[in-house]
Amino acid sequence: MSLPRLLKIMRVASRYGLDQMLLEHETSGRLLRVANACQFWRRGSAQLALPRAVRLRLALEALGPIFVKFGQILSTRRDLLAPDIAEELAKLQDQVPPFPADEAVALLEKVYGRPVDEVFARFEREPVASASVAQVHFATLREEDGGHEVAVKILRPGIRAIIQHDIELLQAGAALLEKVWADGRRLRPREVVAEFEKYLHDELDLMREAANCSLLRRNFKDSPILRVPEVHWDFCDEAVMVMERMHGTPISQIDSLREQGIDLKQLSKNGVEIFFTQVFRDGFFHADMHPGNIFVAPGGQYVALDFGIVGTLSDVDKNYLAQNLLAFFQRDYKRVAEAHIESGWAPPGTRVDELASAVRAVCEPFFDRPLSEISFGRVLLRLFQTSRRFNIEVQPQLVLLQKTLLNIEGLGRQLDPELDLWTTAKPFLERWMSEQVGWRGLLANLKHEAPQWAKLLPVLPRLLHQTLAAAEARDKRADELLVLQQALAAARRRSRLAWGIALPSLLAAAVLALLRF
Repeated sequence: MSLPRLLKIMRVASRYGLDQMLLEHETSGRLLRVANACQFWRRGSAQLALPRAVRLRLALEALGPIFVKFGQILSTRRDLLAPDIAEELAKLQDQVPPFPADEAVALLEKVYGRPVDEVFARFEREPVASASVAQVHFATLREEDGGHEVAVKILRPGIRAIIQHDIELLQAGAALLEKVWADGRRLRPREVVAEFEKYLHDELDLMREAANCSLLRRNFKDSPILRVPEVHWDFCDEAVMVMERMHGTPISQIDSLREQGIDLKQLSKNGVEIFFTQVFRDGFFHADMHPGNIFVAPGGQYVALDFGIVGTLSDVDKNYLAQNLLAFFQRDYKRVAEAHIESGWAPPGTRVDELASAVRAVCEPFFDRPLSEISFGRVLLRLFQTSRRFNIEVQPQLVLLQKTLLNIEGLGRQLDPELDLWTTAKPFLERWMSEQVGWRGLLANLKHEAPQWAKLLPVLPRLLHQTLAAAEARDKRADELLVLQQALAAARRRSRLAWGIALPSLLAAAVLALLRF
């Protein structure tokens, strides 16, 4: 763990008066008030004179990428945050201070081995967007390379070391949490941090992000509701990604979308469909769907941007997740409990009826309500309390999915507060389950396995003959071994009989020989 980094966190928290935000709550302890009084040197500070929301945003920006991402997630939870804080944290989506253009140009020239003006016909020095890990510049390829308008994403210099220090602090905090908190071990915070670290390091490799973008584009080829930029591979590197420039309106600009005649209700439903399609059809989903990463094209299609963080689910995860969600929508709480136990999420000795009753008490009050009256934050909190009672373990592989689901809720609230998520998602899940376990699923599996059967069937007689011949040879060797064992046993019996007759004669002869002497 980096002590200087820890000291910086404490110094930034003090400079922007984050402890004062804690003191606003009635639950604040006397120790915090004493600590605030002891920091006499910051009295009259210009930072402390700023509104609390601005101070929080500036503190997160000063602390770096991981804290910025935390603020990005919080900004989508307008039902949990005060309006002033939610509005200010939303600026973290694309208003992180950029690094100097000279550094960006120097990095590009290092990657390409030649001046930037020889690589691009036009390269805009002023970044169009600056995020926690990288910033984006618009450019135009030379005519011999197609002359396309492109977006050039460039990794922040020195970002790897900063993230590593923050990860070490998170690891130390997770280890401490497991020791001092009763639920710490069950929640497996160290595994959650390890999963977060993996995805953060993946985000630092822009070649990996380019591959994620390419796969998502292929999955939604010719889709009428989602557009994904094309990657220009000849210009990509671990620190640089060049992709098609996409035109559209940030999804957070609701008034502008209305002026363009975009159907916001349909747009919100399309967002739910895109999410469930990625999760259940592909098992591969965009896991950083905050408003800064989503545009809306003039035709009303979603435009996905920033593919550094994606999530994947195995077939087992998808199956049990679909069963759980579908059972939720059907209010079949017994099936929810059974799926938790079958998947191993709940201990095997858990009573189905008790778990079903607890889940029913959490979820039943939220049905038949529009999204504006449902808070997934509160549902998750109640489910968390229920999971603690039944010793249900947190699944690290589903952490990103949970985060993305919260982002979807935030987007849905902005586009259509009356969206009924249950009604929108239920037909999709029912169709998916039918395709997986019904006759359509059987045909799909047969089609998937057909190439393997085509290879196996011609050689099946030979493989069967070899198997039978090998079995026959094993049986023959077993028979030979049995005969040998029987022969050895008979020989041992004859040997014992011979010694039984010969030994007395030998003893008598020995006695006579001794008497002669």
